[in-house]
Amino acid sequence: MDKKTAPILEIKALKESGEFEGYGSTFGGEPDAYGDVIASGAYVDSLAAHKAKGTMPKLFWQHNADEPIGKWLDANEDDHGLLLHGKLNMDVQRGREAYALLKAGDIDGLSIGYRVKEYSVDTDSGVWTLEKLDLIEVSIVSLGANENAVVQSVKAAKAAHDLMEKLKAGDRLTEREFETWLKGLGFSNSQAERAARLHLKGQGDLADAADDGVAFLQALMS
Repeated sequence: MDKKTAPILEIKALKESGEFEGYGSTFGGEPDAYGDVIASGAYVDSLAAHKAKGTMPKLFWQHNADEPIGKWLDANEDDHGLLLHGKLNMDVQRGREAYALLKAGDIDGLSIGYRVKEYSVDTDSGVWTLEKLDLIEVSIVSLGANENAVVQSVKAAKAAHDLMEKLKAGDRLTEREFETWLKGLGFSNSQAERAARLHLKGQGDLADAADDGVAFLQALMS
């Protein structure tokens, strides 16, 4: 499942050529507004994989894959967090607009798009420590435009985790809970609703349960 962080307001070193530096995320410290902490070393494997393939995370505008605005030239972890060096494409309108907004100080946030590979949860505090991340993209963002989407993304992930624990304990989910769990895993609304109906279909004997399992898998594949 893809997720995004809240914006980190640490863009600096903007040049007229469109080159700039900033932190996509920072390590440790107090949990962010959504109860997450990113551990030092979380990006090491992903950055190594990008290097081996000769690729870099994408540079988007507001996490919109239809609006690439340049490219990342370098990305490394330091003691503070994920430090990135990028270059805006000044030959495209959105790249020039991003440059103008950054120069004026109207926006100054970076936010990462990633998949969680490994994490731990403090059951007492509810804090998630993200230990290994697959870094997909890092966007230039404005805080207000992305805050709600970020909150909803993180809430969905945490709801999915709680429901997974309920399933592991052998409890049966309600239709609404099952839908929430599937949506948190990245399934579409229609897939989740169809699968939930199948999940709650009568399971009076093993044959019914087997039929239900096959139908459930078919629903997820459709």
